[in-house]
Amino acid sequence: MNILENIIDVKHTSILVIKSKFLLFITILGLLIYVSLTAWGVESNTHLESASITNAINQANKKEEVSLHLLRKEILIKHLEAYFQNALDAHLIIGAGVSIVSGDSVLFVGGFGRRNSTLNERINAQTVFRLGSLSKGFTGVLAGIEVHNGNLNWEDKLAETIPQFHLKDKENEQAITLSTILSHTTGVPYHCYTNLVEAGLSMSQIAERFEIIKSTSKPGQLYSYQNAMFALSGEMLQIATGDNMHELLQNRIFNPLDMQFASTDYDALVGGTNYAYPHKNTAQGFKPIPVNKKYYNAIPAGGINASPEDMSKWMRFLLGYNESVLSKTNLQTIFTPQIEMIEARKYYQRWEGHLKSSYAYGWRIHEFKDSATEKKSTMIHHGGSVNNYRNEIALYPEEELGICILFNSMTPLATSVIPDVHKIVRKVMQQSLADLERNAECL
Repeated sequence: MNILENIIDVKHTSILVIKSKFLLFITILGLLIYVSLTAWGVESNTHLESASITNAINQANKKEEVSLHLLRKEILIKHLEAYFQNALDAHLIIGAGVSIVSGDSVLFVGGFGRRNSTLNERINAQTVFRLGSLSKGFTGVLAGIEVHNGNLNWEDKLAETIPQFHLKDKENEQAITLSTILSHTTGVPYHCYTNLVEAGLSMSQIAERFEIIKSTSKPGQLYSYQNAMFALSGEMLQIATGDNMHELLQNRIFNPLDMQFASTDYDALVGGTNYAYPHKNTAQGFKPIPVNKKYYNAIPAGGINASPEDMSKWMRFLLGYNESVLSKTNLQTIFTPQIEMIEARKYYQRWEGHLKSSYAYGWRIHEFKDSATEKKSTMIHHGGSVNNYRNEIALYPEEELGICILFNSMTPLATSVIPDVHKIVRKVMQQSLADLERNAECL
């Protein structure tokens, strides 16, 4: 009996020990789960709080960026108004269309002064001007588009494309290519047959007249500015594609870039209700003169019309922000210098820091050096003049900045307006929000 009781007590004790150990295990497990859940909760809250703080900082930064951008535009407009009002007060200009872009953003597009001195009608973003030789930049880009499309090649020969074209020197005749035409290195004399272009002859008629012309250098060796020869690139483009220059520019550039007011003929300009009249500066002040038809027979060299709004879209594309039209890589080919321009007394050579100038495909490429920092920079540029319209366009690739100024009169201001406006823009763009706010109070 005692033995049996002892056995029962041992079993009972073992069961109690097992139960105790099990309860201890459950308790410890519960504590571990509790601690883990608590820690997870704290960590989750920390992550949530951190994310909220990050979002708040990002939103604050975005608001500051927007405020900074808007304030910069406001300050820039006031500086531009003061600059062009001074020019108007000094009777240097009758009016100006202005476009300024920074990257993919338009900093300013609009106008100052009047489109007709006899009318109280102001120039605005949609006022159309004749571009003159700013047209050459469009032609260079158009050629690049068609080379990319496989319709022609930079080394295609003019004489093979246009059989009626001949030079006195047959060797030089066979060496003229699309590349040498667009870079003004054909070897024919300076401004050869510009008089025939201005007389209104067709380009096919002018092409036949070159057979008596003696070259001044071998093609590709010497820069010699042309209008007639440059315009023959349009004949090459038409033969290669089957479309004339009007159709090509409209379908390849104007429509894709939504350049709603751009055109390539006299009727389109004068048939509109908002175009800038050309003016002549007389002893009695600026007087409007008739729009003439010069260079509409040579569209590649000087026959395009466009508004400041159109030019802002053009410059955004040139800075690489519409690669569906042409890629940055292909644009860079167009902007690659082909020949150094050995010239004297050109207005752009007087711009601060100027080192040298070259010509690419329809564009002048200038190199500059900052005297303070020793840093070199590039400007892609062209000027234009036709029928008393005077225009300037400049791109600053390193700054992703574009400036275009269109005047409806001849003016000495054209020779300095690009560096002047560039200086204004740089000053505004480099200021902090606090500095801009202080300046805004002073203006």
